[in-house]
Amino acid sequence: MERGGLLLYILLVLSTFFSYIFLNKNKIKPRKRAKLPPGSMGWPYIGETLQLYSQDPNIFFTTKQQRYGEIFKSHILGCPCVMLASPEAARFVLVTHAHLFKPTYPKSKEQIIGPSALFFHEGDYHTKIRKLVQGSLSLEVLRNLVPDIETIAISALESWAGGHIINTFHEMKEFSFDVGILAIFGHLDTYYKEALKKNYCMVDKGYNSFPNTIPGTLYNKAVLARKRLSQLVSEIICDRREKRLDKKDLLGCLMQYKDEKGQILTDNQIADNIIGVLFAAQDTTASALTWILKFLHDNSKLLEAVKAEQKVIYESNEDGSKSLTWSQTRSMILTHRAILESLRMSSIISFTFREAVADVEYKGYLIPKGWKVMPLFRNIHHNAEFFSDPDKFDPLRFEVQI
Repeated sequence: MERGGLLLYILLVLSTFFSYIFLNKNKIKPRKRAKLPPGSMGWPYIGETLQLYSQDPNIFFTTKQQRYGEIFKSHILGCPCVMLASPEAARFVLVTHAHLFKPTYPKSKEQIIGPSALFFHEGDYHTKIRKLVQGSLSLEVLRNLVPDIETIAISALESWAGGHIINTFHEMKEFSFDVGILAIFGHLDTYYKEALKKNYCMVDKGYNSFPNTIPGTLYNKAVLARKRLSQLVSEIICDRREKRLDKKDLLGCLMQYKDEKGQILTDNQIADNIIGVLFAAQDTTASALTWILKFLHDNSKLLEAVKAEQKVIYESNEDGSKSLTWSQTRSMILTHRAILESLRMSSIISFTFREAVADVEYKGYLIPKGWKVMPLFRNIHHNAEFFSDPDKFDPLRFEVQI
C-alpha cells in the first residue's frame, strides 16, 4: 500500500506539472528577437565595396534607400554595416544613445591618418585630446588669427589675377592648407611647409582609394607618404625643443600637455593628431569653399547681394587699409546663410562611421555588436520631408523668423 500510495502521489505531481505547462504554454512566450535590416551583403569578403567605388557613392546610397527604406544593411571596406538615413536615426546614434556606439573607421583609414588620432578613440584619451584641440582653436585664438587668414586670402586672390584659368578646387585646397598650417604650427618655415604639403597631397590622393599593399598603387603611395609626414612632424618637434619655443598653437598645446600623473604625449601621438586635424580641416574646407563659389556663380542676384554686404565692410576698413576683425565676420548675415545652404546642398561629409559596442535594437531592427553604423547626412539633407524643394539652392530657408 505504501508503494502504491507513493506511485499515485508521483503520478499526481507529474500530472499537475505537465498540466500547468500545457495550460500556460501560450502565456509564456520568449521575446521575439529583432531582425537584421533589409539589404544586401554582396560578395564574400569584398561585400559591395566594388559597387561603391565604381560609381558615385551618393547614387549608391540613394539607390539603396529607395529600395530598402531609411535603414538598411550592406558590407563595405571589409565591414558589415547598417546605414541610417533619417535625422531621428542620426540623433539616436550620435546624441541620445551615443554611449552605445563608438567612433570608428575602417583599418585602411586608420592606417592612413594614424591610430592615435582622437577620432579613433573614446573615453579619457579622446576627452583630453579633444580639449587640447578645442583650446588651441578657442574663440580668443580664432579672433587673433583673422588678420593672418585675411592676409593668406589676399595673397591667394592676387595669385589668380591676370586672366588665366585656374582649377578652383585645387586653389581652395592650397588656401585651406595654408590656413590649417597656420592654426597648427603658426608661422612655419617654408621648407617644412612645402615638404608637408607635398606628402600630404599624396596621402590625400590615396585616402579614398581601394586599400591594398601593391607597390605603385595610390593607397601604397599614401602609406609611404604618411610615414614621411610623421618624420617631418618629429623634426619640427625636435627643433622647437632645442630652441625652447613656447607657442600657443595646436602643436604647442600637444607638446606641453601633461596629465595628472605627469605623463606626456609621445611624438607619434602628437603626429597622428596633427595629421588628423590637418586632414579634417583641409579637404572638407576646400570642398565647401569650392561649392560656395559654384553656387554663388550660378545665382547672380545672390552674388551681387553678397558682394554688396562685403563691400560695406571693406569700405568701413578704409578700403582694406585696416584688417578684418572677428566682429565684422559676425555681421555677414547673408553670406552666412549662403554658406549654410551651400553646406546643405553639397553635403561635404556624406556620412560618418560608428561601431555598435553592444547589440542595439532600433525601430524593430537589430544592429549587432561590432557592426559599423553609418548615418547618411547627404540623404537627410536632400530629403523633401525635411527640406522643401531640396534640390533648389535657397539661402532664405535659413532665415530666422522673428
